[in-house]
Amino acid sequence: MTASQPSVEQSVLSVSGLNRLVRSCLEANFPLTWVAGEISNLTYAASGHIYFSLKDAAAQVRCVMWRSRAQLLGWRLENGQKIEARALVSFYEPRGEFQLNVEAIHRAGQGDLYEQFLRLKAQLESEGLFAAAGKRPLPAFPRRIAIVTSPQAAALRDVLSTLRRRAPHIAIDLYPTPVQGVGAGQRIAAAIKAAGAGNGDLILLCRGGGSIEDLWAFNEECVARAIRAAGLPVITGIGHETDFTIADFAADLRAPTPTAAAELAAPDRMALRQSLAQLHEQLQRRTERALADRQQRLDWLAGRLLHPAERLAQRRDQLLILRQRLSQGLRRCNDNGRRQLQAAGHRLQSARPRLAQRGEALGQLRQRLERQLQWQFAQRRTELNALASGLRQLDPCAVLARGYTLATGLDGRAVRDAGELAAGAVLRLDFARGAALATVDQVVAAGEAD
Repeated sequence: MTASQPSVEQSVLSVSGLNRLVRSCLEANFPLTWVAGEISNLTYAASGHIYFSLKDAAAQVRCVMWRSRAQLLGWRLENGQKIEARALVSFYEPRGEFQLNVEAIHRAGQGDLYEQFLRLKAQLESEGLFAAAGKRPLPAFPRRIAIVTSPQAAALRDVLSTLRRRAPHIAIDLYPTPVQGVGAGQRIAAAIKAAGAGNGDLILLCRGGGSIEDLWAFNEECVARAIRAAGLPVITGIGHETDFTIADFAADLRAPTPTAAAELAAPDRMALRQSLAQLHEQLQRRTERALADRQQRLDWLAGRLLHPAERLAQRRDQLLILRQRLSQGLRRCNDNGRRQLQAAGHRLQSARPRLAQRGEALGQLRQRLERQLQWQFAQRRTELNALASGLRQLDPCAVLARGYTLATGLDGRAVRDAGELAAGAVLRLDFARGAALATVDQVVAAGEAD
């Protein structure tokens, strides 16, 4: 270290600088730690922060839980509670106080109990004990309700008050049992079994709020199996809205509180009366409307109803009218048929052939045909003679007969130009009678021949 940078021992620190160094050292060397103790000096600030002290038999430490963490707590802290706090060791610089910044809080011993709760829940769930298909429907209008709880429980008073207010006509059977303490789970299971064998319509299993230790009897396996084995549907109202037990998962219906369980078990008599009055009024209106419709239809049908004699008279008149129409129709059909037959006879008579007239016309046509044929033959004979004369003039044999000769090469082609020949060429000479082969000795060009 140089002289210009004195050591901490040599420098003079301010109080705030010292507190800042202390805070940095504490927070750097102590990670998040679980600390167990008892709550005292608890204060809920208006800002939402929670301030308290955590103590044991030998010491205490100041703690603060900021509002963002306190909102996630889910239950209210009280002085004297034993808790386990997950906290960061820190130092409050303005007052120079050592404190813990609490991140999360569990009730003391809750961790082990909660693990037991999760294990049992997973086991029973894998067995199908909580399956929705196994839930029993609740009776819509129960006549008798079996209540399983402690006679000293405040929850019982709330349930009885709610049932008396909503449905005083429902009979109540109380099956008393301890709801906490050693052996409470077995006692609760036995009470549920007895209630299921009774003559009630459903079972109401209830208890007031408390810690997880207070509610632990409802997390025992025997209680869950007794609920599913009961012969009646079971509604649970255990603890507060945030409290869940194994019994709640096994029950056919879970209510957030005992009072809510009583409201779910018994329909409100006043609401039923109001609903019944509304239904009665609707039924009366519909009945009156139906009667009015039937009366109106009856009046309409009565207007159409006739005495049998009058109906027979109407049918007789209709029959006479139909008979007259039938007779008129038959006469019209006969007249039309007669006229059609006469017209067909006239057409047949006019279409019959006149043989004498047809024979005379046929003779005239024959004469015309013969004259036409003779004239056609004369015309064709004249044309044929003209064509024959033309052919005779074009006949090469006639030309040869006048003393001319046709010269052709060995290939059969006629020789028209002496320039096409060469000395020694062989020619065929055709005469009017016979032919001869000749050899060319000399070729004379056209100019030279002249």
